[in-house]
Amino acid sequence: MPVIRPLAKPALSLAGALAGVLALAGCSSSKVAIEETHPTWLNGQVNAVSRATVAAGVAAVTSLKPDGTLETAALDLTGGRRLWAHPATIAGRLPGMGVQPPAAVETGPGQGVVAAIDPAKRGRWNATLIVRDARTGQRKWSRPVQSTFGPQRCGPYLCMSENTALASARMVVLDPLTGKLLWTLPGISEVEWSDPSRVVMLRMARHPVLSAHDLKSGAPVWQLPVEQALNPGIDLSGGWAFGTAGENLVGYVAPYTNPKKNKTSAFGLFSVKLADGTVNWLRPSVVRVYPSGSPGFAPVVRPIDDQGQYGGFARLDPGSGRVIGQIAADQVPGAGWWLAFPKDMGRLDFLKPNGSGSAFDLPSGQPAPVKDQRGWSFCVTDPKPLPLAGQPQGFYSVASLCEFDLATGKRVPGSPGVPPAWFTGSQDGWRLWRDEKGAMHAVRDGSGTAPGMYG
Repeated sequence: MPVIRPLAKPALSLAGALAGVLALAGCSSSKVAIEETHPTWLNGQVNAVSRATVAAGVAAVTSLKPDGTLETAALDLTGGRRLWAHPATIAGRLPGMGVQPPAAVETGPGQGVVAAIDPAKRGRWNATLIVRDARTGQRKWSRPVQSTFGPQRCGPYLCMSENTALASARMVVLDPLTGKLLWTLPGISEVEWSDPSRVVMLRMARHPVLSAHDLKSGAPVWQLPVEQALNPGIDLSGGWAFGTAGENLVGYVAPYTNPKKNKTSAFGLFSVKLADGTVNWLRPSVVRVYPSGSPGFAPVVRPIDDQGQYGGFARLDPGSGRVIGQIAADQVPGAGWWLAFPKDMGRLDFLKPNGSGSAFDLPSGQPAPVKDQRGWSFCVTDPKPLPLAGQPQGFYSVASLCEFDLATGKRVPGSPGVPPAWFTGSQDGWRLWRDEKGAMHAVRDGSGTAPGMYG
């Protein structure tokens, strides 16, 4: 795999047994300075360990408390004020997925709910899905949980794979106001895209399938076996990621080497039309590199040949799959580096800790100067797992980026600014991220809604 360990999604064996893949974690710059021309805020009352989700003027995040327990925290999106917090837990989620974020769903103009897994147990049930008013935290309804990967927003509804550790696993689609069960889908699924009327799910199985459904009825719209879109021999144990690019969905499936058979699964990127599931393009046998943008925004990949040898680096156009910038394998420097990119991702940087790195202009593939140049990369490459109390070990918080001086390999001192949009993504015009201590930062820069590295 690339030098930086990838953020992986859950691992699923052919027999249905689950195995985690490590998620990236890290830190970000200390005190972040933000352009005064945009509304900004900082909340240091939370220690955010998950992504943040947004709805109805509220940002919701899973936070780690000093005693090692988790809580769901809701913050006012316009000013960052903490609105409420309630206990949260993990009940069957895999370490490779990272800590689940709450699901935030808008239910009307200026109104919404936040759904999260609460540690309350009921008989044979291990936890409880509790849905609360987004602004007040008032409890709306609940649903017992045996095991789950956590709730997700799917258009105007809530989706959740439940009984994930059992043969009776299924995806449930719920009314966010009442908890009424609208429809179900057998097996374990993950929401990859939705709008007010449709949802596209990745159905996890020995032969995984992308399927689109009518949100009100669950009626199938189209389905596409992932192996048909990419190549036979897919194994989701290596992880995956999806991101939208206009009217298309771009997917990435990572390689996985079966330790018993010593055989590597099929891997690569592909694009499908959201309207009908038609395959637009595919790039087999390439791995996504980290850090980088969403597969639907700025995919940067590295090919691997049949002998397992890495080639150079290439940035792809998510709309067409064409190479729009690359460097050859013989241009890649020796060992001891990790990747960095500028805010516009127009340059590929090889950051060398405490030393002078190297850089390449992506459009031309030519070497670029490193003096007075800065690049964004993970703050650390050896993160420590979260000290969770009474929970499975091996979970990491979401990673943060730091800004580095390419000529010295050191962090830029002082106030390095806002992490790039290709990393944070944006929700309703807001970009949110955690810093080194877990505090939440936000800036409203009018960037609309776009996927970041974590989706």
